[in-house]
Amino acid sequence: MNPKIAIVGSGALGGHVGAYLARAGTDVTLIDPWPEHVERMRSSGLTLQGQTEPECFTQNVTTLHITELQKIANTRNFDFAFISVKSYDTIWATEMIRAYLTSTGFIVSLQNGMNEERIAAVVGWGKVLGCIASTISVELDGPGHIKRNIKLGGAQHMIFRIGEPHGRFSQRACMVAELLSLVDSASVTTNLWGERWSKLVVNCMRNPIAAATGRGGNANDSDDYTRKLSLRIAAEAITVGWAHGFELENIYGMSPEDVVRAVDGDSDAMDRVESHLFENMKRRSNQQRPSMGQDIEKSRRTEIDFLNGLVVEKAAEVNIDASANIGIIKAVKRVERGECSPSVKNVHGF
Repeated sequence: MNPKIAIVGSGALGGHVGAYLARAGTDVTLIDPWPEHVERMRSSGLTLQGQTEPECFTQNVTTLHITELQKIANTRNFDFAFISVKSYDTIWATEMIRAYLTSTGFIVSLQNGMNEERIAAVVGWGKVLGCIASTISVELDGPGHIKRNIKLGGAQHMIFRIGEPHGRFSQRACMVAELLSLVDSASVTTNLWGERWSKLVVNCMRNPIAAATGRGGNANDSDDYTRKLSLRIAAEAITVGWAHGFELENIYGMSPEDVVRAVDGDSDAMDRVESHLFENMKRRSNQQRPSMGQDIEKSRRTEIDFLNGLVVEKAAEVNIDASANIGIIKAVKRVERGECSPSVKNVHGF
């Protein structure tokens, strides 16, 4: 079977996946709201720049601007669609693409945050899968140009984890995993919600600090203060996840128990988690910037309310302190509103 695939949101992650799928000969259509990006992909192909020569290529792709979808209403029915837009765009993107799915078509959330429930509110739970993309570090560098700032995961790290909300294996989840293995390592998980919250912890500890400081991941991990702040943010999110019953996976290669113990003063645990962070720095380019840092640089709205904001919301439900997450939200929002410029000074004092 060669399914017809739509990717709604063909920026950094969606475009990266789409280019590899197109290169492998799959029937994939990239859909995006940015006119210049769509036009460049259409006229010159989509250029990917990675860390090794085989990852650097330009691929011809089928692409549509969102206003052009009606042109294919009678000629294309997608077997499934990846939703790869920002969390705050999830609902309208799902509403838009559902009319172009086959009767058995479904949607895969290829996003940060936990958006499966938003998608299900539009199409129903039976048409929803989730996909976590872990440590992929891609960036839309300009129209038709995507950079990957970290080495391929391969056998060392599972990049894509695809799961059903009900937690069982399914034929369609296996199909999506097989397709994503054309991009990088991929597998089916029976722990979608635990994987989702674990990735949320990573996003919460890395994205907002980059946004508030204006620095990349390696610079923030090299700084003792911001490194330990990121661990405080992570420990709060981990504790909240446990309180809500999530079975957490490793956090950026670190055991969640070690992260919490490290923040609580266990020096051996701190040595272990810092060793992981320093080792991860070797895999990344110094130019790597978490996506929220990219958003601030490009004057775009951030996903802070859907990441750390979700942690704070869920912490309140179980009466757990989330002061570090509250503090970083305030810092990011000040930068987002233009009240201050990105600076490490923004993350001191909480």
